[in-house]
Amino acid sequence: MTKDVPFTGSEKQSLHASLDRHRDAVLWKLDGLDGDALRRPMTPSGTNLLGLVKHLAAVEYGWFCTTFGREAEPFWFDPSTEDMHVAAEETTTQIVEFYGRARAAADAAIAELDLDDLGTSWNGKTVSLRWVLIHMLEDTVRHAGHMDIVRELLDGTTGDHPRTS
Repeated sequence: MTKDVPFTGSEKQSLHASLDRHRDAVLWKLDGLDGDALRRPMTPSGTNLLGLVKHLAAVEYGWFCTTFGREAEPFWFDPSTEDMHVAAEETTTQIVEFYGRARAAADAAIAELDLDDLGTSWNGKTVSLRWVLIHMLEDTVRHAGHMDIVRELLDGTTGDHPRTS
């Protein structure tokens, strides 16, 4: 079941619900595919479904945790060069669980911080939680769109969530 953004929710509730809706779409794009398909590069740059999930996990930790001085798990890869690439020894389960932990850590930050709370980004800019929520929504939607195209090229599946009859 797909989540809806509340029609009369608060700003924070609406931004978070929208982010969650697209996070779920990202995971749905993996459903029913084997490891080879999830890793198959579908563009000249090597874009693949599992690499996009790994990237989104890393940036959720970065923006919601590191920016606000919150704990983030140590990465086993260099996020500046390896976050979209899946190494042979990395498993689907490992990356999906990594994304789940990143989402949980981000959700805790969202719950505990106010929209106007400030943090320092990786490039030294002062940003608010509001800005980070908007930025992560943009990034997640952008990459979910990439995943739409990759998935359609792989097996013809389209849409942003499973259809119910």
